[in-house]
Amino acid sequence: MSMKDKMHTGELYLPNDEEIMDEQLKRLDRLYDFNATRPTQLEKRAALLKEMFAEIGEGCYIEPPFHSNFGGGHVHFGKNIYANFNLTLVDDTHIYVGDYTMFGPNVTVATAGHPILPELRRQGYQYNAPIHIGTNCWIGAGALIMPGITIGDNVVIGAGSVVTKDIPSNVLAVGVPCKVLREINDHDKEYYFKDRKINL
Repeated sequence: MSMKDKMHTGELYLPNDEEIMDEQLKRLDRLYDFNATRPTQLEKRAALLKEMFAEIGEGCYIEPPFHSNFGGGHVHFGKNIYANFNLTLVDDTHIYVGDYTMFGPNVTVATAGHPILPELRRQGYQYNAPIHIGTNCWIGAGALIMPGITIGDNVVIGAGSVVTKDIPSNVLAVGVPCKVLREINDHDKEYYFKDRKINL
């Protein structure tokens, strides 16, 4: 099995393999083009994202600068996904994000890990585990999502949280490490922020 094949199996592999690096550099050139667009070049940005991503639905918007190890090449976005400044997708293997999910600024979604054993790190070994984020989630500013995590639907991840364990659907989860604070409930149907009532 080639090093490139091992990227998506969870096995240890060497990311500086020539075949991997050739593909990665081509994808990073395209990412550079995306980040160099002007704010008024919305159509160009949308066209570039369709080229860059493994899959991307309609109505997605990513605010540059956007950072990604493979330029979105292993990223699967549904429709109407919004990402604020400095989204970092460490997409050495696959990242799946459902429709209507939002990312605050400075969020990192990292599929890559490195062995704890120092000798293996010295040799440059890495492993990857895919990440799944459900539909209609809000990932707060500065949140970190670690390799292999699954987040359910309708989840709010509080700003600055570090997600090291799976999070079920329909909850608010916060903290370091991130833990479920409570379920989304009837109070949330009446108030959108502290004592601010929903009047729509």
